[in-house]
Amino acid sequence: MIDLQALLAASAARHSHLCPRQVLGVRTGLTGIARLELTHPIQNKLLLVVVETDGCFTDGVEVATGCTVGHRTMRVEDYGKIAATFIKVSSGEAVRVSPRLDVRKRAWDYAPDETKHYFAQLQAYQFMPDSDLFNVNEVELTIPLEKIISQAGIRTECDFCGEDIINQREVHRNGFTLCKTCAGPAYYINIKDPRNSIVSILSSGADHPNHTPPDDSLSGI
Repeated sequence: MIDLQALLAASAARHSHLCPRQVLGVRTGLTGIARLELTHPIQNKLLLVVVETDGCFTDGVEVATGCTVGHRTMRVEDYGKIAATFIKVSSGEAVRVSPRLDVRKRAWDYAPDETKHYFAQLQAYQFMPDSDLFNVNEVELTIPLEKIISQAGIRTECDFCGEDIINQREVHRNGFTLCKTCAGPAYYINIKDPRNSIVSILSSGADHPNHTPPDDSLSGI
């Protein structure tokens, strides 16, 4: 039998306290596992979880599922939402679990003696029925599961910056193998050498630094 309090304690140990979002994370993880008819704890990478935010909610999901970024069984798609999608790797079956839109209001019904909404949620989220706490929807991935998981350890080099690319995350364009930074848009710009970007190649018309470009070179990106 799953010990909810033990899982909450494990999540709280990461933060030195327990908050409502950690409780939602743990409960979300357990609900996702149950809906896919998997057995807790998950073993052998049978489950892939995509969380839609970082922070304490995600720690709760990790504790409940055992899935982590480090084990490549969790992905963070930061939509700023308290939600997660659970994918059974063997079949591709997927469910998305998110709190009901009125969950904060419903918490008062389960903790009527609490005077502050924070503590009402902290208490109520621990024992509210799943039906009052969550929306659970079957979903279909827009990216093939095999592409999301990819093959760990495979390595290639970016034709533009020369840096290693692992886990099949390269982009192929116009005969070039590019990292996602060089393919753009990137989340950073090199301050010391701002020209070292695909944008500068497009604007300057400069030749590719490592190879003689084909007729439809990087200007076609």
